[in-house]
Amino acid sequence: MEPDFNLLRVLHAVAEAGNFRAAADRLGVTRSAVSQAIRRLEDSVGIALVQRSTRSVRLTEVGERLHRQIAMPLAVIGSALEDALGEGPPRGLLRVAVTSIAERFLSGPLVAGFAEAYPGITLDVTVTDEEFDIVAAGFDAGVRLGEVIEQDMIAVPVGGPQREIAVASPTYLQRHGTPMHPRELAAHRCIGWRRAPEVAPHRWEFSESGRAFAVEVAPQVTTNDLQVMLRTALADGGVTFAPEDCFLPWIANGALVPVLLDYVQPFPGFFLYYPSRHNPPPKLRALVAHVRAFNDQVQASRG
Repeated sequence: MEPDFNLLRVLHAVAEAGNFRAAADRLGVTRSAVSQAIRRLEDSVGIALVQRSTRSVRLTEVGERLHRQIAMPLAVIGSALEDALGEGPPRGLLRVAVTSIAERFLSGPLVAGFAEAYPGITLDVTVTDEEFDIVAAGFDAGVRLGEVIEQDMIAVPVGGPQREIAVASPTYLQRHGTPMHPRELAAHRCIGWRRAPEVAPHRWEFSESGRAFAVEVAPQVTTNDLQVMLRTALADGGVTFAPEDCFLPWIANGALVPVLLDYVQPFPGFFLYYPSRHNPPPKLRALVAHVRAFNDQVQASRG
């Protein structure tokens, strides 16, 4: 069978989008064109690749296997085509998966500056705390904590070292007292974070006399949404814990108060990461250069 790469691109888009309409929007075609392309591909291989319902579609077992096998080659072909057409300013769709707690990347200035500097690039940011293979999922890059990035990836710091801190509202602390040692958190109402329902809540880690330790906090409120944590703490709901950057505006105006600062320690922070390739596409090189420049600005502001 002579392969039709356009049909494979449509299958890849459907697998990533989860429905024909979103896949059509991503490809710039009609929903009917996507449906017909999938039917042509199924006819050519002689087996169903997609299970359809009124609201969504999902790949069959064979479709999933085929998608896993074509994701990397399609990414390589896309990069090769971009290199061949690489004269002039960088352009194209750049997809980045970013953890919800990477505040330096998500807060606005970094993305806004990139959009202004590279008007030919469409930046598609997916905020997700799931851990997955970004290449197989069709992303060009990701932003995560350094400790969870695969060893074969290239990683560029985003914003430099971070530290995680505990905060609460002044009213909560007046009512329940201020913890003086991390172990006292067990007696407080805590607001925790977990990246996925089947994963244990994030550990609250501190340091004392140069030795790191974790506190067994049993959060009364747990969520995978940083904004829910923040709003609950602002509403006097308890003590919460996250990278300091997430709380800075509310610490500055007094709505949140940091506690236990004597027991926090810095960690390397977040990284933009992407596959190790001999020649990354221009759009990705542009983002890497922008992040490096952003890091230089952050370091200069710290004096």
